[in-house]
Amino acid sequence: MVKERGRKVIVSNRRARHDYSILDTYEAGIVLTGTEVKSLRAGRASLADAFASVDEGEVWLRGVHIPEYSEGSWTNHEPRRTRKLLLHGHEIVRLIGKTRESGLSLVPLSMYFSEGKVKVEIALAQGKRKHDKRADLAKRDAEREIQRALGRRAKGMT
Repeated sequence: MVKERGRKVIVSNRRARHDYSILDTYEAGIVLTGTEVKSLRAGRASLADAFASVDEGEVWLRGVHIPEYSEGSWTNHEPRRTRKLLLHGHEIVRLIGKTRESGLSLVPLSMYFSEGKVKVEIALAQGKRKHDKRADLAKRDAEREIQRALGRRAKGMT
């Protein structure tokens, strides 16, 4: 069997970067069953309502939807079950402190294959207020307009 190389993104949570200010990111392994991995290889998953929580010294991923594998039988999995994330002990201790002290959230940003194993990128994030979202959109639009103007100038179309 050929060993996979590189990083192949399965699903990303683009809404998370809009709704949250990302403070820190972590790469975590995830405990899955065989039919879940096969369903992910088919590129089917959703992080729309997903979040992570720390319970009793372990990090759990909740609300991730991995549809049942179409070829699966009685061994099929439950689509929205709670899944355990695999992190180093010192990372879990840091996450416990940050989430309890300052009221930060753990949000999954993406799920991908790395060296043939499924990984989840989770972020320590702080929720944005409505005016923060508007300011980010205005800033992004201004930067886009500047790049357009520079491109026109480089082409001599001033």
